[in-house]
Amino acid sequence: MDSSASTLILCPSLNRENGGVVFDTSLLEKQSNLPTQFLWPHEDLAYAAQDELKDPPVDLQGFFNGDQQAINVAAAQIRAACLNHGFFQVINHGVDSTIVCAAHKQIDEFFKLPLSRKLDIKRKPGALCGYSGAHADRFATKLPWKETFSFAYQHADGPGLDVVNYIKSVLGNDFEEAGCVYQKYCETMKDLSLAILELLGMSLGVDRMHYRKYFEDGRSIMRGNNYPPCKEAGLTLGTGPHSDPNSLTILHQDQVGGLQIFSDNKWQAIKPRPDAFVVNIGDTFMALSNGRYKSCLHRAVVNKERVRRSLVFFVNPKDDKIVRPPQDVMKREYPDFTWSDLREFTQNHYRADTTTLQNFVQWLSFTKPQP
Repeated sequence: MDSSASTLILCPSLNRENGGVVFDTSLLEKQSNLPTQFLWPHEDLAYAAQDELKDPPVDLQGFFNGDQQAINVAAAQIRAACLNHGFFQVINHGVDSTIVCAAHKQIDEFFKLPLSRKLDIKRKPGALCGYSGAHADRFATKLPWKETFSFAYQHADGPGLDVVNYIKSVLGNDFEEAGCVYQKYCETMKDLSLAILELLGMSLGVDRMHYRKYFEDGRSIMRGNNYPPCKEAGLTLGTGPHSDPNSLTILHQDQVGGLQIFSDNKWQAIKPRPDAFVVNIGDTFMALSNGRYKSCLHRAVVNKERVRRSLVFFVNPKDDKIVRPPQDVMKREYPDFTWSDLREFTQNHYRADTTTLQNFVQWLSFTKPQP
């Protein structure tokens, strides 16, 4: 679709009956040419990242130690990054490296399962949880060269076992250890996200606890991404240019690399570093900041020879919570909506791209007129 169009055009490729492509790389690699469904247009592939983003990471050690001067520095760094491109990395984040390594190990084991086993837990239309191969059940063109496994995490469950129970229910008792690892990883990501949200509040000059409290009862999504090697990597993308519809994305990437963000009118690569988490602003937080902070435009390229994997934690509010900026940043730019409204739009009516929020607001005005 033409993302510059001023009128709302719902994505024509959302075909629920499209089951013609199965993302079986063992078969795809034997084909002489890349199937047309995986070809991306020149404008999405152009302008390869020649530079690496040089922004220094945000050091959280002072935040956790209560060092006010260090906290002010971290908040200022975050403010500058979010006003510019909506992206930053954090170090000294308090997450034990053994938890991260264990989560990577378990997600690696999942993607090594036979395709038939993964297809047994295929995501249902409109759902957020389960396995997806190249999103071929949703789209007919510009398929991403990746497969994903997603599941939900309830913030308010405390020491609950919602992730463990889900993993056991779809994969069996043999995967209880994997469920426990994912559960622990989600708990640490929730804690990290709340710390980052506190700093975001400070950076915006609002009540320090405003966003932290807003997300304390949220329902986030954990996802593992698998980007297999592709011999024609220059013709496809692991993830096309888009902004995430959710609030925050916290990502840990392996050492292969492939993540790129659009900053200063060019694509810039994000060099992997094992001690850091990547954080980017999503459309929902852009609305919660009344448009002050930018939703990060990013994409993922694939490698010709090496598989790339990443762990992603999509931070979301509770489904029915009203998305509305605090009074301190009022003069409203966006109408009230709920996260479930935006989720419905992106799962059932629209393919996330660079103008998701604008088109969502227009769609919302037709389906749920403001009083």
